[in-house]
Amino acid sequence: MKNLVLFLGILLVSCAAKSVKIEVSNSLDADRKGEIVEVETAALAADFNLESYILKDGNGKEVAYQLSANGDRLIFQADVPAKSSATYSLQKGTPSPVAVRTQARFVPERSDDFAWENDIAAFRMYGPALEKIENPSNGVDIWMKYINEPVMDSIYAGRLRKLSYHEDNGLGGFDSYDVGHTLGAGGNALYTSQLWIGEAFDRYEILESGPLRSVFKLIYDTIRVGDTYYEETFTITTDAGSILNKGEVRYRGLEQAIQLGTGVYMHGDSVNTFYDKENKVLTYTFNTVTNKGVPQGQTFLGLYVPGATSDSFVENKQYIVLGDYKIGDTFTYYFGGISSRWKFSTEEAWLKALTQFSQAKKEPLKVAIL
Repeated sequence: MKNLVLFLGILLVSCAAKSVKIEVSNSLDADRKGEIVEVETAALAADFNLESYILKDGNGKEVAYQLSANGDRLIFQADVPAKSSATYSLQKGTPSPVAVRTQARFVPERSDDFAWENDIAAFRMYGPALEKIENPSNGVDIWMKYINEPVMDSIYAGRLRKLSYHEDNGLGGFDSYDVGHTLGAGGNALYTSQLWIGEAFDRYEILESGPLRSVFKLIYDTIRVGDTYYEETFTITTDAGSILNKGEVRYRGLEQAIQLGTGVYMHGDSVNTFYDKENKVLTYTFNTVTNKGVPQGQTFLGLYVPGATSDSFVENKQYIVLGDYKIGDTFTYYFGGISSRWKFSTEEAWLKALTQFSQAKKEPLKVAIL
């Protein structure tokens, strides 16, 4: 009997210590560092409602993770060498707190902005309250960060203390980009013989809000194209460590032959534009200067537009590419930017990172449960 009790005890300990192995494979010749991967929780035989779990890498180091809002996916950042694989293990235990690397929120205290960020840059788009003051667009504004930690709440709070967010007040980032009624830093617009840039969003919906991934929708009720009006839904995903946001845009309304333009507004002291047609990567560089004229390096903007079908061109200071579009379909592209004070100090380094980003999207990391 004692032997049976001992055997059962060992079996219980063994089951409790059992872990699920997750293999992440990289088919590219380049290392993949901090890239977000997803695993369906159903495949893990883990019940996150009843148990807590720790995720570890192959060296036994704990890895931060996020559960999707409905609990069906495990999200974490993987490091996988070129042409190789990495193994992670999930086992029962109490995980450490996860540092916030992404967040998204409505900002009623600043004329209905909707703002979001990851550890690369911060962004915002304009809401209905601003229409009473200015002539805003559905373009994207970018704030240049130079720290890993979140900055947008501190910057907005600083504004309430009369600190201009157009100056670097030591809060980890600032706004040096003018959007006006343009595409801004990676917006989109329907295109016939011209760009039909929209106005401020009407409604929003937050689907995920960090710490490693944030997802939200902005809905525009009346996008005008000539005498016709369309509804636009723009779904944006920002991931920790990702140099570009994912944008999924869908227009609803009268069907017609039309294209979709994506791009950036060229303003201030423009330095360079470049379009890599093979990899569908567009870049724009300008010198960064605060409102008081203080130089702050350079800003690098970038897009990856898989559905681009045109050469790049400039229209009303918008540097854009066009893609074929059918009303009602979803058009996916990627947009973002970074300060030369943070992560990438040169145009060359930024372009290399964008090219690798495009290649990674074509050949995503593969996940298998062992």
